[in-house]
Amino acid sequence: MALPPQGTRHHSHHRDRSPPQAEAHVQDARRHSSPGLGPQMAQRPHRRVGVVSSQRCPCPGVSMPAAHSHSRFIHRRGPPTRTHVSGKRGKRSRMAGVRQSHPRGPGWAHERPMRSIQEEQLLHSLSQLGQDADLLDDTDVARPRTTLLERHLLEGEKQPHSTGQGPYFYIGGTNGASIISSYCKSKGWQRIQDSRREDYKLKWCEVKCRDNYYSFREGEQLLYQIPNNKLLTTKIGLLSALREYSRVVNKIHKTSLCAQAKVLKMEEFFPETYRLDIRDDREAFFTLFDAVPTENQIWICKPTASNQGKGIFLLRNQEEVAALQVKAQSIEDDPIYRKMPFRAPQARVVQRYIQNPLLLDGKKFDVRSYLLIACAMPYMVFFGHGYARLTLSLYDPHSSDLSGHLTNQFMQKKSPLYVLLKEDTVWSMDRLNRHINDKFRKTKGLPRDWVFTTFTKRMQQIMAHCFQAVKAKLHCKLGYFDLIGCDFLIDENFKILQAQQEP
Repeated sequence: MALPPQGTRHHSHHRDRSPPQAEAHVQDARRHSSPGLGPQMAQRPHRRVGVVSSQRCPCPGVSMPAAHSHSRFIHRRGPPTRTHVSGKRGKRSRMAGVRQSHPRGPGWAHERPMRSIQEEQLLHSLSQLGQDADLLDDTDVARPRTTLLERHLLEGEKQPHSTGQGPYFYIGGTNGASIISSYCKSKGWQRIQDSRREDYKLKWCEVKCRDNYYSFREGEQLLYQIPNNKLLTTKIGLLSALREYSRVVNKIHKTSLCAQAKVLKMEEFFPETYRLDIRDDREAFFTLFDAVPTENQIWICKPTASNQGKGIFLLRNQEEVAALQVKAQSIEDDPIYRKMPFRAPQARVVQRYIQNPLLLDGKKFDVRSYLLIACAMPYMVFFGHGYARLTLSLYDPHSSDLSGHLTNQFMQKKSPLYVLLKEDTVWSMDRLNRHINDKFRKTKGLPRDWVFTTFTKRMQQIMAHCFQAVKAKLHCKLGYFDLIGCDFLIDENFKILQAQQEP
């Protein structure tokens, strides 16, 4: 997951390290939020969508959507500094109204205001998402803890910069370091270089370390990365969570066709996927591949926890699939890996390849957006727009060159043309919106500004669904936060699919 250089302008990203742009938030309706990195209020008009639900999950370890949730969605234009979220009282659950300020961070852009008709349509559509936004927790426990964290951080900001005495922040790694550092220093915070120090207010590390969580002081410190965020950021973790969530949803709503119609189904946004580390899944894939003519299918094989296109390859014919089958079976039968599974190669998934992606001037692209878990106790989640990533070469489904199939910058940098054309590999969301308006709005019958209306709403729905699938299993404490990059693919029929998520 990449963050952009400091000073990036709104909707004009030219590098793979572009910042997320906070747009909408999903907020717990019964607790105050804890402060994140103390962002400043933006000046341009923006849109906010608050979502809450009154149902709690009855099954431990598995998040469930509410069959009859009482939710209200507040949708505003302009630059309000506060969002009001309230809910009705039900027989088995109560919702207390929340009035919470939501400051914005530098470099986080704002979604353009919509016309009144579009606003009403989006508000009506978002009201169907109550079951995907059950972000409630125990008020009596969370409120004092949140207040404690707010007091500690605010006291830290009040310390004069000239005293030379904290508060302190630590950054491990280079990804996003300049943005985090400059903002913290603007608040009078001081950067420390010793990772073993425990007197920090904020710790941002690219690589998780067990010691960080052992010494973490809940309610007094901010620590980047939820310990088991792999449930969201690895392919197998997310696949398993979505499958389990789907089973629970189907069981709950099996007698109600109306309820089933309101719930987002996994197959509607997640490409058909199989795990190679599970025998039944593996055999199901090999059987499926043998039953369909080879020329009609392409599959893509990915390691579960890698990024930048590492370890990815395509499967097009029986020979390639047979070789994969032999390798997977040999790993399972190897006695060394049975005794020491941690030494086994990284587990893999195979996923049906989308052969008909929407193209921009003949090039394949995907869209990077961001999910910010600003507070984990109680949950407070934000959506942020990112940018579109394009390949340098024209799309050819039969090409063996992966740089024409994978859009990430790591793959594109391998091309000798990258130095000359790198600006063409990243489009701002504004540019993407203009292109869709000009090239496809009339021919495809799309609403104007489809990118900032229909597409944005769908991304939010998918991200909320994924978060709901894992939130009951996340190891959370007051002060943990996380930033997750989510990639979306659009096919030629304008169906929106999720490609992957990563920290």
